[in-house]
Amino acid sequence: MYQSQYDKEPVGEPYYPVGEPYDADAASFVSSPTARRRRWIVAVAAVAALLVGAVVVDRVAAAHAESRTATAFQEGMGTSERPSVHVSGFPVLTQLASGSLRHVDITAHDIPARGTTRPLPVTKLTVGLDGLKTSGSADEAHASSVAATAFLSYEDVSDALGLDVSQGTEPGRVDATVSLPLVGDVTVSAAVSAASGNRIAFTDVRITQGELIPPAKALLNKGLKDPIALQNIPEGLHLRSVTTTASGISARFTGKSVTFRPSATSA
Repeated sequence: MYQSQYDKEPVGEPYYPVGEPYDADAASFVSSPTARRRRWIVAVAAVAALLVGAVVVDRVAAAHAESRTATAFQEGMGTSERPSVHVSGFPVLTQLASGSLRHVDITAHDIPARGTTRPLPVTKLTVGLDGLKTSGSADEAHASSVAATAFLSYEDVSDALGLDVSQGTEPGRVDATVSLPLVGDVTVSAAVSAASGNRIAFTDVRITQGELIPPAKALLNKGLKDPIALQNIPEGLHLRSVTTTASGISARFTGKSVTFRPSATSA
């Protein structure tokens, strides 16, 4: 009986193509889950290292920008202590490359008042700057828009007015007290409001304690009759509103195109 040549081939045994010998070790390596996992871990570690390096470089750039801004602000406002500065947004390097920082927050304390007969220092000033650009000089910085809050402690307000000033019993009002020999304390209540020229006005004065004799009236008029100017606010900021708190007066400012430099304080 005729038998096909294919019937002679063993059934069920592996087939090896001519010229391509089977390599059991290589096949095992390629299909090994452990090897694939190891390559994946190495790739992830490499990407993580690159990301960490980028963050470190960006943080160094942010710290440098914050230092320059603090220097410009300190020189411009004459503060004895270096203000704290925080640059928002990531990455900062791209912002620096564009020449403008999207948002910067500055907090400064004890800003002195200069060139005034009734010096009223700013106890604490918080400033939010948008679109901050720095010039080639480290002592100048320019922002497209600014929102700021100046906090004036009652202690500083009292020293400036020559009266003992404290929070009033009604919102938006303060109590001002003058002490006279033999007469005792005379206290009045006054409404606090924003006036033109970055000044704080004391109006609607009402006596709440004691007798308003001429000496007491003279001292109270000297302190409260004329609005008191804030001489140490960056040029370009405008007083919008004032509110009273338990520990002082809070004044809110806004402005466009504000520059911080040694001579840039409102007169």
